[in-house]
This record gives sequence, C-alpha cells and structure tokens, in this order.
Amino acid sequence: MNVITAPTLPSDITLPEWLRECLIAQNSLRCDLPERDRQEQGLICQAFDFAYCLHEGQNRASGEPYICHPIAVAGLLRDLGGSGAMIAAGFLHDVVEDTEVTPEEIERRFGAEVRHLVEGVTKLSKFNFSSKTERQAENFRRMFLAMAQDIRVIVVKLADRLHNMRTLEHLPDDKRRRIALETREIFAPLANRLGIGRFKWELEDLSFKYLEPEAYRQMQQFVTDKRVDREARLDRIAELLRSHLTELGIKCHELSGRPKHLYGIYQKMQRQQKQFHEIYDVAAIRVMVETKDECYRALAVVHDSFCPIPGRFKDYIGLPKPNRYQSLHTVVIGPHGRPVEVQIRTLEMHHIAEYGIAAHWKYKETGGSSTTKLTTEDEKFTWLRQLLEWQSDLKDAQEYLENVKDNLFDDDVYVFTPKGDVVPLNRGATPIDFAYRIHTEIGNHCSGARVNDRMVTLDTPLHNGDIVDILTQKNSHPSLDWLNFAVTTGARNRIRQWYKRSHRDENIDRGRDMLEKELGKNGFEALLKSDPMQAVAERCNYQSVEDLLAALGYGEVTLNLVVNRIREAIKAQQPIAPALPSADDTDAAIRAATMAAPPRSFPSAKDSPIAGVEGLLYNLAKCCNPVPGEPILGVVTLGSRGISIHRQGCQNTESIPGDRLIPVSWNPVETKGRPQTYLVQIQIEVIDRVGVLKDVLARLSDYDINVRSAQVKTIPGQTAFINLGIDIRDHSQLEKTFTQIRKMSDIINLRRVSQVDEPTDKS
Repeated sequence: MNVITAPTLPSDITLPEWLRECLIAQNSLRCDLPERDRQEQGLICQAFDFAYCLHEGQNRASGEPYICHPIAVAGLLRDLGGSGAMIAAGFLHDVVEDTEVTPEEIERRFGAEVRHLVEGVTKLSKFNFSSKTERQAENFRRMFLAMAQDIRVIVVKLADRLHNMRTLEHLPDDKRRRIALETREIFAPLANRLGIGRFKWELEDLSFKYLEPEAYRQMQQFVTDKRVDREARLDRIAELLRSHLTELGIKCHELSGRPKHLYGIYQKMQRQQKQFHEIYDVAAIRVMVETKDECYRALAVVHDSFCPIPGRFKDYIGLPKPNRYQSLHTVVIGPHGRPVEVQIRTLEMHHIAEYGIAAHWKYKETGGSSTTKLTTEDEKFTWLRQLLEWQSDLKDAQEYLENVKDNLFDDDVYVFTPKGDVVPLNRGATPIDFAYRIHTEIGNHCSGARVNDRMVTLDTPLHNGDIVDILTQKNSHPSLDWLNFAVTTGARNRIRQWYKRSHRDENIDRGRDMLEKELGKNGFEALLKSDPMQAVAERCNYQSVEDLLAALGYGEVTLNLVVNRIREAIKAQQPIAPALPSADDTDAAIRAATMAAPPRSFPSAKDSPIAGVEGLLYNLAKCCNPVPGEPILGVVTLGSRGISIHRQGCQNTESIPGDRLIPVSWNPVETKGRPQTYLVQIQIEVIDRVGVLKDVLARLSDYDINVRSAQVKTIPGQTAFINLGIDIRDHSQLEKTFTQIRKMSDIINLRRVSQVDEPTDKS
C-alpha cells in the first residue's frame, strides 16, 4: 500500500487547521515537544495517512470525498480532549467495515489500544435499534457491555453519529427519520448520561429538525423574532451583576446570556402546556467564577440584586446530577419584571458540563492505562452498573427495553439515609425502592417507613431531600402488592425472587404435576430418582432435580425443554442401563404402534385437515385441543358423533380398547388468504399487579395471535389466573407463543386447559 507522506497534503480536500499543523509539525520532526506528544502526533498522522489511502475514491451521499467524515469525527474527539489513540480511532473507525483491512493489521500498525477502540465502534455500527424486540434488547445488552469494558468506545460512536446527523439531509426521507429517531431515543440520552452536553444538545436539535420539521421551523422563528429584545434585557442584567461582583472582589471569568437549545424549549412548552411567550427561561445568564466558595457568594449577590422566586433554586453543586453536572440554578425577577434564570459555576464545572466524562479520562488520571474500565468504586457509572445487572435479572426483552429507556431518560431523585448518605433513585420511587437499594434483606423485612420523621405508607413517592428511615421486623416479608408501586427494576426483581423462593414447595409440586401429566405415572417416581434425571438437571444449570422442578413450576424453564432433555438422557443411557424405567410406557407404546403401522395413505380432502377420516363425521376433542403438527389419534365414539380426534397420549384415550382406535394424521392443507386457525385454551398464573393482563395481550399481539376470549380471576394477596382462548395455526406457533409468554418475569405457570364450550361436529 502506498502511504502518503506527511508533507504531501491532499489537494482535493480542505484539511482543518489543527490537522494541517499536525502534519507539518510531524514532517519537521520538531524536537521541542515532549516525547509523549511526539508519539501521539505521529500516531495521529499515520492514522490519517492510512485512512486517506483506504478511503481514496470513495464518496459520501453528499458527493464529498469519504475521508471528510473520518476527519470530522477525529476533530470532534480532539475537541473533547481525547488521546492520540482516540483520535486515531476516529480516523479509522470505518476502515474495518468499509475496506478489506483486518483488525489484526490495525493492531500491527497502530497498537492494541487503537484496534480495541476501532473494533468496538465497528460492532456498535452493526446494531439496529429499530428492529424487533428481542434483537433490539440483545443489541442494547452488547452495547452496554462494550461501554463497561471501555467507555471511550461509545464516545467515539457518539462523535460518529453527530457528524452523520450534521449531514443527514443527503439521505432519503425514510432513512433520515429512522436515524433521527434512533438518535433521539438512544444516542442523545447516552450523551446526556455521559455528561457531554455539547453533543446532547446538538443531537437533540438535529433529531428534532428531521422528526418534526414544522415545529422545528416554528421554534426557530420564535427564537429569532425575540432575540434582539432578549439580548438587550440580558445584557443589562449581566452588566449590573458584573459591577456588584467586582465590588465584592469576585473575579468573573464569563458573564453572559446563553440561549437554550430549540428542542429543550419545545419540550418545556409541551410538558407545561404553555405558549412560547410564557416560557421565561428561553435564555439564561451564566456566571463563571474561580472557586466553589465564590459560587455561593455570587448566588448571594444575585439574590441581593434581584428578587428570587421561591422554590426555583437548585443546588447541583452539593448534589451533582448523575452525569456529574454541577451548577447553582436560581430564578429571579429581572428589572423588566420578567423571570430570568441564572446559572453559577466554576470553570472546571463548566468544562465538565460541556465535555462530561471526557473532562477526566481515567487513562489520563492513572498515568496512561490503556482502557477506561468500569469499577465498583466509580459512582459516575452507577446507572451503567444497574443496566449490566438487569441483563441477568430481566430475561424478558420487552421489560428490559422499557427499563433501559426509563433509566436513560428519567431524572434521579436524591434522598438521604438517617446518617446523611445520599441515595439516588428513579423519579417516582417509594420507600420500598429505597429499602431494596440499601440491602435486599432490609427490603424483604420492611414493615414501614419514616420520611422526614413522619410515618408514611410504603407507596408514598419520595422527593429530593427527603430523609428516609426504613422500619424492619424479623417476621415481615414482601407483599405482591408492592409490585404495583415499586419503580426501580432492582426492587421489582428482588420481590419476585423472594416470592419464588418462599413458594418453593408449591412450585416443586406444580413442576412435578406438569411433568407427570406429560410423561405419565408409570415409572415416574423411579425416573425422578434416576441418574439421567440428575444429568438433565445439571444440563439445565440446576444443582438438583428439586431445583429443576421448582424452576419448571414457576416458568423459568419450559416443559418442552425438560421433556426433550429427559428423552435424550434416557436414550443415551439405554446401551449401558437397559433396565432403566421408561419415561412414559403409554406414550411409548402409542408412538411405537404408530411407527410400526404408519397411517394409511388417504386421498387429500380439500375441506378436511385430517387424513384418514374422509367421508366420515369427525370432531376435534375438546379435552386436549389438538392442533396441526401434533401426533394425533382417532377414536370411534359410541354415540352419533363419529370420529373424535385426540392428541396422542391424551389421558382420555388410555382406557379405550384398541379396536376403537384408528390411525389418522394432519393433511398439509393449503389455504388461500389467512391460514386456518384452531382455538386453544390456556391458563396463565401470574403475580398480580396492575397492567399484567395488558402486557400479556400486548405480547400476543406482537406475534399476531388473535385472542377470542379472556377472563381474569384474582384473590387479594395471592397470584392471579388469566384464562385465554387464542387462535393458533399449528403446534410450532403454539410452542413459540408459550416460550414468549414464559419469558415475562411475572409469569408463574402456563398450561393448556380443556375448552368449556360444547363440542361442535364437523363433516
């Protein structure tokens, strides 16, 4: 590969001044720079040269050379204060995906650190956050795992996304909207959580521009029309404050008005149901001083100069935001009789507000470690640790996605322990959430709560500054009602886990009954005590057979999975243990008979899905509700109802003489339009909470399952039962439906039941 030399600057693109100076300085081999700076400068120049050659001849949708994009991304990372490795990764972030260069070659040329960053960004680029629920949840999980390993990976991705948003007008409309929606829902909140304010505001405004163009233009017009009057008003306030601060010897590094970003104003108008002229903090006065002490002294000057509005003061210095933002916010009545917001901070606080996590890269603080990993001591990443914990706690994709988005968007509430320790919680959190945040056992034995020395109910929402004291009793235990008002995912999961553990005996009995009904009573007890059954438990990641039965009872594993594992284990043991009891003699006999005498070949009947009953009256048995894809058996009825079609292994066929049994099978009936469906009755045992039926029905709707009937039975303080009649095409769809429902964290048990309606004959 021909690599351009540093002085041979490309003539077909305009390089930013910082890069041009870097290339010239590298060529001149300046010796006055420290060794580390020379090494970083060399790495940056080599990465640019390499990317320039690889992307040569490639163009973006706008028609400009593709290299302009990596240059812009590298520039954004440089502005954030990124290291040479990060800036090099900005140049190279697309080469693995868009060229034939391998990660191994990246490492050979630029080192393991640059390869790690480039590979991380390449993997993130493949994630599609607008896809189906399971895939979207999996992409979130992988993204947060990558962030935990090295937070710089997501920062490079944010820089990549920001420049793509700046040039989004060159893409088709549908693609613009998809990318803008993903940016507003995922990447702007991530930038906010990382404290990178300058990225967050621009990402939100650009998303606003493409998702709601009319509202965006209207907001632009509103802000432009009032700009002259607003600037004159703010200048007068700033001048007055500057003179008062100078009199007290407080040095002001900056005192000016700053406009709010358009999407922030629009959100406030929508949230408060106000018109533009009713929003007073379209712009704010920003005061930047030297020290934290001067921040509070400046606040006294502001309140002495203008009348403060009660309840509109926020101290983010004493209680920083989760993204480490610090400032004093207050709202006062200005000289024109209108409210004005004033923000007071130090230069360091301002730097953190603009650059967030980039203001204090860990690899700089520790003297050059190669990665920025998440540690348990790092309070800046509490939210990220929670997201990682949920990956194992929340198996349901939909619930995981909802909690991820809630955690990214929601502001935290700060409450205090009686000892004065600060505990951040989600907005709307209750004393139950607080108790489980302190310790699982405190939550499990919570009997009451005091907030600000007053007894309150456990569903009382907490507010900023509340002092919370949890009362516990040894005999107290969680109530299922807590799930109706617990807000945090951690609290909800621990309540469910306690319920499952405390009802272990019931769950074991339920799992035993489910397995016995499926396999039959003959030899069942011997099977449970056998070595193959223990092997099945271990293969399903449980220590004992009882653990497996309990998990089966509350829906953590599916019946179909356990049965298949048992049959595989028995088959593997047969050569060395022929005396091992059969899992189900009846089922085995029926299957053996079916294998020995396959169903006769009948001519296909267009109007009948059953082969073997042509010209005969027949009906589908309501005791077992067979559906296509399941092994079936015909029973000659003694009445006038003809042939009754049962599932093989149905208990009602065990005592029927063999001369009344006939082999039948499902016809591969082709239907035009919507495929034929069969009514299946199911019963779902759930942890009773508000909205659980809605969640179940939504899950069925996602998989295009029609619900014919629904009935809910609840008993206070106990589990609830949901009986549903659903339309199913075949056995495969039924299994997939059961799997999706069982993934929901509130599901205790799920089974098929017999239909209560009178059977209807078919001919």
